[in-house]
Amino acid sequence: MTESPDLAVLLESWELHLRAERKSAQTVKIYRAGVHAFLRWAESSGARAVLDRPTVNAFVTDLLDAGAEPATARSRQLAVRRFSAWLAEEGEIGADALVTLKPPKLDTKVVDVLTDDQLRALMRACSGPEFRDRRDDALVRLMIETGARAGEVISIEIADLNLSAGRCTVQRGKGGKGRTVPFGPHAARALDRYVRARRAHRLADTSPALWLGDRGKGFSYDGLYSALRYRSERAGIDGFHPHLLRHAAASRWLAAGGSEGGLMAVAGWSRRDMLDRYTRATAADRAADEARGLNLGDLG
Repeated sequence: MTESPDLAVLLESWELHLRAERKSAQTVKIYRAGVHAFLRWAESSGARAVLDRPTVNAFVTDLLDAGAEPATARSRQLAVRRFSAWLAEEGEIGADALVTLKPPKLDTKVVDVLTDDQLRALMRACSGPEFRDRRDDALVRLMIETGARAGEVISIEIADLNLSAGRCTVQRGKGGKGRTVPFGPHAARALDRYVRARRAHRLADTSPALWLGDRGKGFSYDGLYSALRYRSERAGIDGFHPHLLRHAAASRWLAAGGSEGGLMAVAGWSRRDMLDRYTRATAADRAADEARGLNLGDLG
């Protein structure tokens, strides 16, 4: 065992380990990108690619100084920390020097939630008779109603869908946890239209995946991102990203009188702080509506 192992070479082995642990493709991609960013930084800055606290702290500091979002710096640091822990477990390094390294503090941001008018415009932007129109309409409606993560939606298979019951099974959500998510008649109708159009697809009988690409191709996370960005541009929504649909679903659930426990179950959250994070932007509006109903100023 060398004192300074070749991290770029060992990164390939770590990726095999992550896949064996059944980490999602998106998680593997994020972890790999974080370590690659560290290695690129070390090469460009002339620093040794050593996994110790001073070096990794310098890496994170330079990221932040260059204008990276704290969440990005946190994600990059997490990848490096996980890589270091694996190297120590495998005996490639003597010890994990990053075991007590704290992540960068995140700012508490309020994410602007898509309005009902914007959501309607997004759905109108998906209208049309073509295969991809039917697919994108079903995608948007399912994500608005269930709040499922983009990666979870992509992993849905045709057998996971129960249109008559208005339910869909997420076989493996974040942390490897599965759950069932409900959807209403509007999403069911859009999904039924898409499933019927899917039957004519070249991959209909060979691919178990629910979502398929146009031109006879498969459909990946990047495909979902591109499709929804195209629809959002048609709808005139600036700064769109798929995760906004999860925020919108959470806020609309509570605004309609849904319970917090029910939302946590549907969204796949085990911690209350995640609920607060996703619904912070509309908390004041819900409190104002509740206050009007309580009418605490009515003292006779």
